[in-house]
Amino acid sequence: PILTEIEARLAFLVDVGLTYLTLSRAAGTLSGGEAQRIRLATQIGSGLVGVLYVLDEPSIGLHQRDNRKLIATLERLRDLGNTLIVVEHDEETMEAADWIVDIGPGAGETGGWVVHSGPLSELLTNRKSLTGQYLSGKRRIILPPTRRPIDKKRVVTVKGARENNLKNVDVSFPLGVLTAVTGVSGSGKSTLVNGILYRTLASRLNGARMVPGRHRTISGIEQLDKVVHVDQSPIGRTPRSNPATYTGVWDQIRKLFAETQEAKVRGYGPGRFSFNVKGGRCESCKGDGTLKIEMNFLPDVYVPCEVCHGARYNRETLEVEYKGKTVADVLDMPIAEAAQFFAPISRIARHLNTLVEVGLGYVRLGQSATTLSGGEAQRIAIARAFLKNASIMILDEPTAHVDLASEREILASLETVCA
Repeated sequence: PILTEIEARLAFLVDVGLTYLTLSRAAGTLSGGEAQRIRLATQIGSGLVGVLYVLDEPSIGLHQRDNRKLIATLERLRDLGNTLIVVEHDEETMEAADWIVDIGPGAGETGGWVVHSGPLSELLTNRKSLTGQYLSGKRRIILPPTRRPIDKKRVVTVKGARENNLKNVDVSFPLGVLTAVTGVSGSGKSTLVNGILYRTLASRLNGARMVPGRHRTISGIEQLDKVVHVDQSPIGRTPRSNPATYTGVWDQIRKLFAETQEAKVRGYGPGRFSFNVKGGRCESCKGDGTLKIEMNFLPDVYVPCEVCHGARYNRETLEVEYKGKTVADVLDMPIAEAAQFFAPISRIARHLNTLVEVGLGYVRLGQSATTLSGGEAQRIAIARAFLKNASIMILDEPTAHVDLASEREILASLETVCA
């Protein structure tokens, strides 16, 4: 019986395409796609029936070949007599679904409605559904008609990369262009780009204390001045973190308010308009705008502050206005509206326009990071990277958590950065 059980569990790992892994492989060295499939294999191996499984974007980190294996695994779970609800942007997964619920039609305040609930065939003819328009081919991601010429003298070359699965490889990355690194899950992409290239550049250019993966040499670094890295790390875990603070535009807005006549008369500096320090903030909620209620054995609950009613600031600070708006009003603006409001102020407009370009015009400037979706947080991180003007940017799956329409906007922004 024990041998039978062992064979069955190993068969599940084989079914999800993990034949190349050793059983002693440390969990911390697994790629996102590998860890995802191991968790699914565990569920299949449990043999449970009549269970409702909720999966949040299981295709993230997977190559298309592995994605098909994932879909086959999900179908097997379904055929055992279980129900699966999958939150997903992947086209193949949507096309394999028996029933599709499409929420929209737009994002943020323009969303929140059930646009479609039914089979795929009906979604493809639904004019209100952006998802349906992309799946049917009526809309598509526009590819550039021509590719940028490659200057073979302007390259960064990694030689002798041999960390994890890498077999002593030499790879050149041309500068001034958009380079895609692809391959099946677990092939060594992240090890090469994040573990070796980025860590070496970060330690050499940014002074970061990072130990790169094993390699012989990296040449061409002298052509670069700074490296920026974007991955799926959250942009903040507290209500204090928001798009304005994360991108740095809030510092410029605070300085602008401090330059108003009323602020000068009262002796207010930029610090007065910070919700992180004493002086201008509401002391009841310490500038959070909300109060945290700890619930035993349940997630914490946040309620609006009874003193400032979510404004974050005290009454005296809110008496200072710029063009009829207080700092609280500005934080409550959608980013697209704020971009128009501050259009004459180039140092502020540049930050806001970048956020609009990656499709975040609907997000409020002061929206708490804890309420942002994974795709929104990802695009805010990308926007901040664009603003840093680094000579090389390394993005780890920038379209993860992102729908097809937003993916189109991100790719257009990447094209602009390379131009």
